[in-house]
Amino acid sequence: MSKSCCNHQHAAPIKAVSKAASGQSEHHHDSHCCDNTTPVSCCSTQTPHEHASRDGNESPGDEEPPRGGCHDQACCSASLSPAHEHEHDMPPADPLVAPVQGNSRHSWQVLGMDCPSCARKIETAVCRVSGVQQARVLFATEKLVVDLAPGLSPDPVTAAVLAAGFQLKGESADKQAAGRKQASQQPLQGNLFGNFLGKYWQPLSLASLMLVAALLPKELGQPLFTLATLWGLWPISRKAWALTKSGSPFAIETLMTVAALGALFLGETAEAAMVLLLFMLGEHLEAYAAGRARAGVTALMALVPDKALRIRTTAEGEVREEVAADELRPGDIIEIAPGARLPADARLLDELGAFDESALTGESIPVERRQGDKVPAGSLAADRVLRLEVISEPGNNAIDRILHLIEEAESQRAPIERFIDRFSRWYTPAMMLVALLVVVVPPLAFSQSWDEWIYRGLALLLIGCPCALVISTPAAVTSALAAATRQGALIKGGAALERLAHIDTVAFDKTGTLTLGKPQLTELVSLNGQPEAELLALAAAIEQGSHHPLASAVVANATEQGLTLAEARDLRALPGMGVEGRINGELWQLLAPNRVATLNVEQQTRIGSLERQGKTVVVLCQSSGDQALPIALLALRDQIRPEAAAALQELNRLGLNSIMLTGDNPNAAEAIATELGMGWRAGLLPEGKVNEIAKLASSQKVAMIGDGINDAPAMKRASIGIAMGGGTDVALETADAALTHNQLGGIAAMIRLSRAALANIHQNIALALGLKAIFLVTSLLGITGLWIAVLADTGATALVTANALRLLRKR
Repeated sequence: MSKSCCNHQHAAPIKAVSKAASGQSEHHHDSHCCDNTTPVSCCSTQTPHEHASRDGNESPGDEEPPRGGCHDQACCSASLSPAHEHEHDMPPADPLVAPVQGNSRHSWQVLGMDCPSCARKIETAVCRVSGVQQARVLFATEKLVVDLAPGLSPDPVTAAVLAAGFQLKGESADKQAAGRKQASQQPLQGNLFGNFLGKYWQPLSLASLMLVAALLPKELGQPLFTLATLWGLWPISRKAWALTKSGSPFAIETLMTVAALGALFLGETAEAAMVLLLFMLGEHLEAYAAGRARAGVTALMALVPDKALRIRTTAEGEVREEVAADELRPGDIIEIAPGARLPADARLLDELGAFDESALTGESIPVERRQGDKVPAGSLAADRVLRLEVISEPGNNAIDRILHLIEEAESQRAPIERFIDRFSRWYTPAMMLVALLVVVVPPLAFSQSWDEWIYRGLALLLIGCPCALVISTPAAVTSALAAATRQGALIKGGAALERLAHIDTVAFDKTGTLTLGKPQLTELVSLNGQPEAELLALAAAIEQGSHHPLASAVVANATEQGLTLAEARDLRALPGMGVEGRINGELWQLLAPNRVATLNVEQQTRIGSLERQGKTVVVLCQSSGDQALPIALLALRDQIRPEAAAALQELNRLGLNSIMLTGDNPNAAEAIATELGMGWRAGLLPEGKVNEIAKLASSQKVAMIGDGINDAPAMKRASIGIAMGGGTDVALETADAALTHNQLGGIAAMIRLSRAALANIHQNIALALGLKAIFLVTSLLGITGLWIAVLADTGATALVTANALRLLRKR
């Protein structure tokens, strides 16, 4: 079917939604449709991921297989323009581009996914539905997002997912399920025993039949083993057929079906039943592991309450009303009781309040907030009833932003994960071909026994299951990302995790990163004998209204001393120089020392001495004709973070070099760098920082840590950018990782975790391939049989999963 509606936009990522929204259907309608003459039924233009080719750390062959757009001929990505052909090997920057104008977007929660390969099966099935423009399954949040052509119903999508053996939760899915009367697939409600039976009835019933068959004489037990095999094979073969029809013919269910039928053909009924029982147990084990890995995401979704107590002021007085959390809008006043959680980002209205923010930051000690401070959604009121003003839109609070970043991280898979994914695509068909050759070649070419070599071929077929290999990387990555989130660090995907493990050098911005970003006035030197309090009042008068951190520090110091500030007129900033204003008709200026030409040698020496102490100096001048006469020196210093020295020592123990990149003066930079024991570069504008990162990146892998807009270009140029949690939105969006707790010690913890994850991935791959290699040889030699082969595969999956889950305990 030919379609002319295709998405070529690089649009903003989809917003993450809270727990309630994951099962709802989202609709976005526009009216314009761009033209594309490519005759396809599912068209999606992916945008290249910015970091894929940084510093040459990925090979050209490591392309990201298109997700939700190119699993078969019916679902393909629009071709790239010639100018972008060299970018074909880069993974997409975002899970989904915005829906094409005129298309509608729908989302559901998916039930029944055990591992990332299930997500790929669902995408393949959905992309075969006529009218689907784009489909994406977000495994971490169990969410299916689909873009449909104008005017189409989502019912065929839900039907395709149900036909592939999975369930959807949401309005459309519920209608479809009710229409098909699939009550048998719904879990039993009621007591714990009933739920247990509902979940495990298939393996329990199969095991019971096998136990009875084993206790009976052979002439009675053999038919019962056959019955048990057919009983266990029925749901597996149905799913295999459904997956084959939906575009996934080489699924593990297909291999199990062929192996079980082959064993029945050979009369190995007990072994056939054992193969199916072990497979069912392995599937439940994978489901458990997937649930554990997603537990962190589920816990995040549960942090935001469904209801909120809103305060409205009317003519009769205040009115308290309980409303749904998604009805809150910026400006609404809410009240929360002790032990309750915030339903939205808010600003504290009371003078003081203590909040437990451990779920977001990893810090167990409650944080004391003052009036006007921002408090993120999900924070727990620790001591008393508090009132706050809502400042976030629905679906865009702190929790929602973290969930969105987790969804976004799934598209940024590690290079090793993309390689394993490509490898597994041809591994299973190749093993099926080898198994077929093992069955037919020895009997035909060497007159060997057909039964013996059919049996060996079936054993080899079971070894062809790539489950352990496929799950080896995503299980470790998901566990590592969940562990990092729990500790207040957010890493945006496997690609960032892998790059982080290879870092050699860490570059830091100074202000707001190594320092608190809150400079304090440490010294005021009078140059004409005038009282310091008078000079401070003059300086603060012309700094009033400025948002610069140095100006805020001067005004704050004057306020603390209770000084009365004169009214300054004609205030104006002097770009690159300072600020000026008129007080009682006289022009006063605060200037950088290099802008004051009338400083004598003694004054310049004093300025140099202050700067060598790590202080920033500004000169208060009184204008006299064309000259600015220096009246006072104001020295300010930004306080180094208390944990900075320990954090840098920890990085040094990990074998990493540290360097500070700052726009401050060289003397101040040298003083701070010397105190912290690190290298430095000073006087750098944003482009200067980018150039320094480029020089470092020519010979090593560099991480850039920053918090401001001016750090964003350097963070983009580095192998990996890490943003401080208190930084600007631009820095947070540009970065590949973020520290939500704003503690520098988290950097070393992130790097240790990423190295542990990479080692875990290598262990998992070696384990999966090693076991397969051993049992490949033993199966060909006839040493091991069918049930040992499936036990080896299930055992490998269990070992790989258990090994990956160790990362959840990483501290």
